[in-house]
Amino acid sequence: MGRRHGRAKFLPDIYVFPGGRVEPDDRTPTGFRERLEPQFLQGLRRGGLRTDPTALLRAAIRETYEETGLMLAAGLEDEPAEPTGVWRDFHGRGLRPRFEEIGFVARAITPRGSHRRFNTRFFLADGSYAAGELTGDGELEDLAWRPAADMARFNLVDVTEFVLAEALTVWRDGNIWRDRPPPLFSYVGESARIRRD
Repeated sequence: MGRRHGRAKFLPDIYVFPGGRVEPDDRTPTGFRERLEPQFLQGLRRGGLRTDPTALLRAAIRETYEETGLMLAAGLEDEPAEPTGVWRDFHGRGLRPRFEEIGFVARAITPRGSHRRFNTRFFLADGSYAAGELTGDGELEDLAWRPAADMARFNLVDVTEFVLAEALTVWRDGNIWRDRPPPLFSYVGESARIRRD
């Protein structure tokens, strides 16, 4: 996790997970084989997903790399078909993006009154698959691996606290592609609610 800088328009000085929106290039194949687990796809399709699930994963892997310097990666198995953008960096290190090891933890929608509205998906992968050095592009400050037990003393918003607890539950269960659908964290007025169905 890292802290959003104090000049950020949304959630300044708050600790968050790396991430961001789907960019136009995320809608284009990486050039590598992109394997998605069927359970992962089922979970994403709930809630009326309008975006290509693979584009979401490309964005998640790309944003993690840009904001942290870490690649969720595995060794190359086949030569890719002309990777572009950040995917050239993976190829240059003899790596490929590791799509098949990502689980879907939760979905969250910001309150109606928020000056920025988001319909966000949170993903989980084993940190031992991360290649590279923890540096990032400067969007997040105080970037570090942190013990979960220490997070109570950090400045987190309610949705981050919820997603962190949910991710730890999924991780301890040992099944990141669990059978039940991921929960939805949203608001009714100013009150947070969690829907599990």
